[in-house]
Amino acid sequence: MRDTGSLPTAEMMATPLAWATADGRIAGANPAFCRWLGVSVRRLLGQPLASLESQGEALADRLAQAGALDAVRLSRLALALPGERPRFAEGWLTPLDAGGWLLEAHPVDEFAAPDPAQVLPGAFAAALKGLAHELRNPLAGLKGAAQLLARRAGNRDAAESELIELIGAEIERLNTLLEQLLSPAPQRPHAPLNIHAALERVLRLAENEAGWALQLQRDYDPSIPEFAGDADRLTQALLNLVRNAIQAGAARIVLRTRVEHGARIAEHAAPLALRLEVADDGRGVPDDLAEHLFLPLVSGRAEGTGLGLALAQQVAREHRGTLSFRSRPGHTVFTLLLPLPAAGEEKEAADA
Repeated sequence: MRDTGSLPTAEMMATPLAWATADGRIAGANPAFCRWLGVSVRRLLGQPLASLESQGEALADRLAQAGALDAVRLSRLALALPGERPRFAEGWLTPLDAGGWLLEAHPVDEFAAPDPAQVLPGAFAAALKGLAHELRNPLAGLKGAAQLLARRAGNRDAAESELIELIGAEIERLNTLLEQLLSPAPQRPHAPLNIHAALERVLRLAENEAGWALQLQRDYDPSIPEFAGDADRLTQALLNLVRNAIQAGAARIVLRTRVEHGARIAEHAAPLALRLEVADDGRGVPDDLAEHLFLPLVSGRAEGTGLGLALAQQVAREHRGTLSFRSRPGHTVFTLLLPLPAAGEEKEAADA
């Protein structure tokens, strides 16, 4: 616990801090907290601390526990005054010796996913193997049907033949994924790729699946250079993100690419990085799934397999990148951050 006598030093701290009385009303906040929320301390004073929680009730539930003795971590805390845009943080709520509470907020823009390789139990891994075996037979049947359709279509209808080709290519890609799941093979050598070409393939597949009810928008940065990667794996990962948005009821999905300078990717600094966002206006990520969203077999839908996001995170890791998200109802953004070659490295790769 902390002593209220230490709170005056909070004024000089860069970490956003707010403190409340025993009945949960805000008694003060340091300048960092006010700047972070974009409000004056005068607007905060006397407000219930719990009223700042714009999503969920973790803070309110903890404040209701009179006599709590230990500090508690509040993950994915969304704070804002009513009607204002929420700010996200990893929070710590600590009871004070003299009564009352101290809230410490560590702001974040997006939430990184836990590494399934570290938390996936052996039983789940075995279940995935079993699922892969079960999927092989229906895929073989689909492949045969697609080949029969291709022979019947011949050259009669170019558009129909193109769609049948697309079906066959997707079946082959699924078969490759299953083979990798059943007997993981060494990663394929990366080759130069254009990320926008991969995104265009994703858009074409999404349009065929969702129809005209879905609005798909491009917001590309044409300055993004080619980089070494696995185009098929990235296509699958991005398609999974788009499908998740569709299944969350999105009417509009935006695929956005930007170059980011001086990015930090996991524990490494990247002078140049690709920031690829899949933004949608769907229902958002349910609070009870947020912490486990990237684990295999975790899904918010009864018919979902929970494999799509786990695969997307694995693909990000294969490309030395990260996958993270931020979400509220009506606005969810999944962000893929990948290192890009610097100008000198691009020339070396071209000369090799």
